[in-house]
Amino acid sequence: MDALLLARWQFGITSVYHFLFVPLTLGLSILVAIMETIYVRTGDETYKNMARFWGRLFLINFAMGVVTGIVQEFHFGMNWSEYSRFVGDIFGAPLAVEALAAFFLESTFLGLWIFGWEKLSPALHAACIWLVAFASNLSAFWILVANSFMQEPVGFTLRNGRAEMTDFFALLTNPHVLYQFPHTVLAGFVTAAFFVMGISAYHLLRQSQSEPFRRSFRLALIMGLISSLLVAGIGHLQGQHLVATQPMKMAAAEALWDSADPAPLALVALVDQENQQNNLEIKIPALTSFLAYNSFRGEVKGLKELQAAAAEQYGPGNYIPPVAPVFWSFRLMIAAGLWLILLSLYSLYLWRKGLLESRPLVLKALLWSIPIPYLANTAGWFVAEVGRYPWIVYGLQRLEAAVSPGVSATAILTTLVAFTLLYGLLAVVDVYLLAKFARQGVVEQPPAGKMHPSGEVSLWI
Repeated sequence: MDALLLARWQFGITSVYHFLFVPLTLGLSILVAIMETIYVRTGDETYKNMARFWGRLFLINFAMGVVTGIVQEFHFGMNWSEYSRFVGDIFGAPLAVEALAAFFLESTFLGLWIFGWEKLSPALHAACIWLVAFASNLSAFWILVANSFMQEPVGFTLRNGRAEMTDFFALLTNPHVLYQFPHTVLAGFVTAAFFVMGISAYHLLRQSQSEPFRRSFRLALIMGLISSLLVAGIGHLQGQHLVATQPMKMAAAEALWDSADPAPLALVALVDQENQQNNLEIKIPALTSFLAYNSFRGEVKGLKELQAAAAEQYGPGNYIPPVAPVFWSFRLMIAAGLWLILLSLYSLYLWRKGLLESRPLVLKALLWSIPIPYLANTAGWFVAEVGRYPWIVYGLQRLEAAVSPGVSATAILTTLVAFTLLYGLLAVVDVYLLAKFARQGVVEQPPAGKMHPSGEVSLWI
């Protein structure tokens, strides 16, 4: 098998698996911090127990995120050494800051938060989880700074066959990261909100521990509704930015082969990439132009014209990404987002009317919607990364130039199979632990070292 294809599959699987845990970390840390802050301000023990309960699930998720994230670093040296050589001067800087500042800050204060329940004052203990939440989201910023350079290179010069940094501030203010960072963080808030709402709905269905889960649901509903609306709005702005900076990606996302003014939006398309056409389309006239320019007039470049322009600029080659996967991933992301917005709006209506707990179908829908944000997150990243094909650094380095020379396809295949099986096992363990503790519910915790009535020592972690 082709080493390049296997290297892409290996990094893709590793990245997708790792990012299953990142969004929940971003959002759940904020929700736990809010719950503990309410406890500090009111002295209401219910909120303290809520923070403990959701904090336990946060820790399980955080541990899995750390384990899976570390593996990604090795890919750069083993499978993608030419990429590392080409952009290491730029790509390494934000990743180093992320590790030395954000991750160390996050880990240090998470340790203080875990073991400081009975040792720190309530206000100081709450400050620890806020610092964890801040550091988690700061970590995301630095990683997205690195990724945004791959999407829209800025602040660099080419010297001796390498991209070298000339303006660190330009990296921080990269227009791409100014859209990508809030979009990603808010998607994390949505993920955490529906995670909390779904588990709370499960307990409301069972009519068990209704009060703590009623309060958890209310907080998560507010976060979920606001964040889902903001994700849609920022995603719209990000799409308009990409029309100007990565038109090939957006044309693939719309399966638009021929330039059009106005450009329709295809709800459904059977893509025939070999013949560069769609065999079946259900279209809404002029809607792509409206999404691109806020006007029902405006030309959107098609894939054929963009391919010709890219070949003239960069030389012969295929610059069209896999259209069907990008097209359908884009629609999966949008459909998932619309479902989450509508479900949160209807849940808010029922909540305000006091009818939510008498609507078991809605509660079940909330429970079974826990995976929906994960699907949206994965589909969104698929569009972002696969839609950039054939570039690993847009306009600067192609994929085939980035892979390690002489890398063994057999070695990659062996580690690909091993990592996939290992990650599959870890996924089973993760889901088991999350489900186990989620079903257990909120437990009132006696002071550390005291005995439960069952005789078990209370070590809540």
